[in-house]
Amino acid sequence: MSSPNHELLWTIIGLILTIAGTFVEAFMTNFPWSWSEEGLKTHSLGITFQIAAVLLTACLGGKRAGFLSQLAYVTLGLVWLPVFSRGGGMGYLTEPSFGYIIGFVPGAWFCGILAFRRQKQLEWLALSCLLGLIVIHGMGIIYLVGLHYFNLMIFDAILPLIPNIIQYSWQPLSAQLVLVCAVAVLAYGLRNILFY
Repeated sequence: MSSPNHELLWTIIGLILTIAGTFVEAFMTNFPWSWSEEGLKTHSLGITFQIAAVLLTACLGGKRAGFLSQLAYVTLGLVWLPVFSRGGGMGYLTEPSFGYIIGFVPGAWFCGILAFRRQKQLEWLALSCLLGLIVIHGMGIIYLVGLHYFNLMIFDAILPLIPNIIQYSWQPLSAQLVLVCAVAVLAYGLRNILFY
């Protein structure tokens, strides 16, 4: 699991998955037992697969692959490659959502540490994903608070703090918890298939 080639492979896969996941909306289907009566229906979760890609990379590649893939993602976005949802560039530093993007780096690292701390168990993978998600949201909220007070002191303008926290943390949380469960199941299955 810890060979440099393995980590490099998962770093590249994680970077590609995160970029692709930024632009792919997450859907879920109705429950299988209702397919015979209602047919197969999809429902949008209102978020993309971006966070799922971050957590999946950490659960499969480990802490270094998760960390490096997200560091590469943030770096690519800041050097004007349009890998973020609204483009890229240094101007993204003033976006309220940028703190969450920065949070991908420690979130993936922390999730990767926990995912390989014990023998693979579905519950443990779900817990590591959940705690990685908490780190991402924590970084995002800290960044929003800093941006709020920075705008207040420098520009004498108020960035709405509570509405931004609700928009970027509270509203997508239930859908992100669905993705945490899906990532844990997928990671557990893939790690069994790949024998590690």
